[in-house]
Amino acid sequence: MKNILLCPNARRDRGLPATKRVAEMARAHGAEVNICPLMDEDGAELRPEDPNIFSKAELIIAFGGDGTVLRAAKLAVGTDIPVLGINMGGKGFLAEIEPDQLEAVPEILRGGFEREKRLALDVELTRGGEMIARDIAINDAVLSGGGKVVELSVFGDGHKISHFAGDGVIIATPTGSTAYSMSAGGPIVEPTAQNIIITPICAHSLEARPYVLVADRRVSAEVGFGKTNPAYFTVDGRDRTSVLSGDCLKASKSDKTVCFARIAGRSFYRRVNEKLRTNEK
Repeated sequence: MKNILLCPNARRDRGLPATKRVAEMARAHGAEVNICPLMDEDGAELRPEDPNIFSKAELIIAFGGDGTVLRAAKLAVGTDIPVLGINMGGKGFLAEIEPDQLEAVPEILRGGFEREKRLALDVELTRGGEMIARDIAINDAVLSGGGKVVELSVFGDGHKISHFAGDGVIIATPTGSTAYSMSAGGPIVEPTAQNIIITPICAHSLEARPYVLVADRRVSAEVGFGKTNPAYFTVDGRDRTSVLSGDCLKASKSDKTVCFARIAGRSFYRRVNEKLRTNEK
């Protein structure tokens, strides 16, 4: 690895001690190192001064929680550049390394990792047949009442899957199955699987259940005209857009993929169990 991009969340890695340590390791390995903070110490998002800096990297290392890793991955989506997460936050399901495991970095810099390509979703919000928002989801797209009940109908390839009132619905990738979807009672799915996951949020119906669909389904969720409460659309937990009755969220498998770096021999099941046990302490 000759060109390494380090993307810290300065609020999590305050003073950047972990970032600086990894930068020293990479330079000792003979790599060119660029540092591109994604958040400052106050938690404000930062934009790269050079938008091409991501495409030049051979490996991107993100320092922060899952949100930071997601943001780095989103800037690299559609490329084959692997993203490695170093957990400086809480759950860290997307992170491969904990802060006390930085001794693993030199082996990674020598190419000692596996590339994991994962599914992403093209999502859009339409109103009266016209698109009003578009994005690509690495974790999920959500229609939510913001804590209030909304009426929703969910479809797969135009066929109704369920109709319910509740707090909302999550349309997730396998990568996102351990995020909001899991907290809402959805299944844990191996991140390299080719599936789309539909998870109702606090549905007021015994018939509303999570569904795991094959990846080539075209999923949609429509807000009912009986809705009187405000509703919102978010992708990967960011950029909330207001939703009206009749608006429709559409999601389908993207032609673009996202690539993560994984340490060889470390199983997904072990990683999830370790994270869940850590959260219970």
